[in-house]
Amino acid sequence: MATKVTIQDIANELQLSRNTVSKAINNTGVLADATREKILRKAAEMGYKQFAYLPLFQESAAKTAGPSILPSDKREIAMLTTRFLSNSHFSSMMLDRFQSEIDHLHSFMTIHRISPIELKEKKLPSSLNIQCTAGIICIEVFDYDYAQMLCDLDVPLLFVDTPVMDMRPPLKADRLYMENRIEIQNAVAHMVQRGKKRISFAGDKNHCQSFFERYMAYKDAVEHFGLTEGLSTCAMPSGQQNYPVSLYETIRRFKTMPDAFVCANDFVAMDLVKALNELGYSVPDDIWVCGFDDSQEASYFAPHLTSIHIHGQIMGYTAANLLMTRIEEPSLNYRTVYTETNLILRESTGD
Repeated sequence: MATKVTIQDIANELQLSRNTVSKAINNTGVLADATREKILRKAAEMGYKQFAYLPLFQESAAKTAGPSILPSDKREIAMLTTRFLSNSHFSSMMLDRFQSEIDHLHSFMTIHRISPIELKEKKLPSSLNIQCTAGIICIEVFDYDYAQMLCDLDVPLLFVDTPVMDMRPPLKADRLYMENRIEIQNAVAHMVQRGKKRISFAGDKNHCQSFFERYMAYKDAVEHFGLTEGLSTCAMPSGQQNYPVSLYETIRRFKTMPDAFVCANDFVAMDLVKALNELGYSVPDDIWVCGFDDSQEASYFAPHLTSIHIHGQIMGYTAANLLMTRIEEPSLNYRTVYTETNLILRESTGD
């Protein structure tokens, strides 16, 4: 049985401290991009947990059963992202399942971070060899013009969430989202049933399509219940600023504090709870808060955070199916798929 690779093993290989390697893998602290990428690449090469997404899988894939739909010189599935994805990100479990599914087809996944300069200049990551790329999956790629550039490559393409699409020409690619509307509306209904009358939203609705849909679901729900007063106290500072500080400054200026907040995701919710505490409010005694994603932190944050659970395994399976069928049949009509989510009630809404 193979020995499990540890953070210390990676540190020893690179002659770095264990703390430095931990920062890179867990996406915490401050590190130079070059150091972080060197550590993540070594982690992948050594087979450390979910970072084993490099061409090493080409060898292991050859041992799996079943024919490949890809030519032998073009079996790379490139994952593009604008940020480092920690274990707390909703995509972590999704990528595990996605990798498992494409392994059976003798494919392998590589990860490529789009630098700020590449994003601005609409260039592919320098690490990507497009000639060997069978398909591309995009996560946290929310610049509309960059997304359009990718659509023009004539490479099978899947977006997991997208830039805000309202009043814009659709992207010529398949799109995968988590279901953003139903459980937001259920959360609002739960709050109303428990006597909450002034319900607001927190988060930058223009950050991505999912945030936009969550805001619109919230807005439709409070209008349905005739509780539109909360719309005047939505906390939606731009994501381009220092978000926790902007959120604090926004709610500090409220003349009347809401009874409850629905948040764009768990990390907005946690920043909001901290800001409310600094202003002397208690969650849930004074104000209720609901997040979205059901991240790892949601269940041990104080108070335990009510959230909307994303099924990462189902998203990973669906992502593999969408991209591989696009590779096999490029002429298919473009598809938009939503996967189920579920409201999880915890302490932050008095449960």
